[in-house]
Amino acid sequence: METNPTYTSFVAVGDSFTEGMSDALPDGSYRGWADLLAARMAARTPGFRYANLAVRGKLIGQIAEEQAPLAAAMRADVVTLVGGLNDTLRPKVDMGRVRAKLTEAVEMLAPSCKQLVLMRSPGRNGPVFERFRPRVEELFTIVEELAAEHDAVVVDLYGAAVLGDQRMWDVDRLHLTAEGHRRVAEAVWQGLGMDAEDDWLAPLAATVPPSWGTRRIGDLRFAREHLGPWIGRRITGRSSGDGRPAKRPDLLPYDDGPS
Repeated sequence: METNPTYTSFVAVGDSFTEGMSDALPDGSYRGWADLLAARMAARTPGFRYANLAVRGKLIGQIAEEQAPLAAAMRADVVTLVGGLNDTLRPKVDMGRVRAKLTEAVEMLAPSCKQLVLMRSPGRNGPVFERFRPRVEELFTIVEELAAEHDAVVVDLYGAAVLGDQRMWDVDRLHLTAEGHRRVAEAVWQGLGMDAEDDWLAPLAATVPPSWGTRRIGDLRFAREHLGPWIGRRITGRSSGDGRPAKRPDLLPYDDGPS
């Protein structure tokens, strides 16, 4: 890959990770790593265009069937595809179907753009993630295989120790903080061949661990505000993204206002 290539357009495809949840703006909307990356790319290229089709809660089948065809039709220079993790977090998952749908999306997107970017998503350290780790790592093996076959860039966030630090994760324990999103934007920036502007792998400064009482209060808040509703949606077959439109459905010139 050439150094500091020029890209004129970018389309982001995926779920809540790409929508940018937990990186909240003052008006309550979400920014996220994809918006940060688009801003940096736009600063280098007049007329730069950006679309973000990601919707929270989407499974890889929905991404392949609903978002990938739209993204492919846009013929953007760069397309990022991050999906499948929601599938692996379900009580039951057909990894054969996950492979088939991820393959379907990659085969649709790779020929439509100059550079397809895939990711090994970050994982928060802790017992909940450990339960699903084998599935997650199987997903990442599929990602690596598809990337090699279709000449896609793989940004390895999973292998970044700093992104496993619990301080990088919001109170819902599912989404990165603003600092986490900033680091992901830098990682993708570098993955696209741009000169590094920061060391996104640098560890956070050491701090005094929270007390037992503080941790328990956090656990109770997490269970009440996030875990309970998440389990409820799983039981009833609902998703947090049901009926929600894409945050930036059209490939239009970038602006730095709320998306």
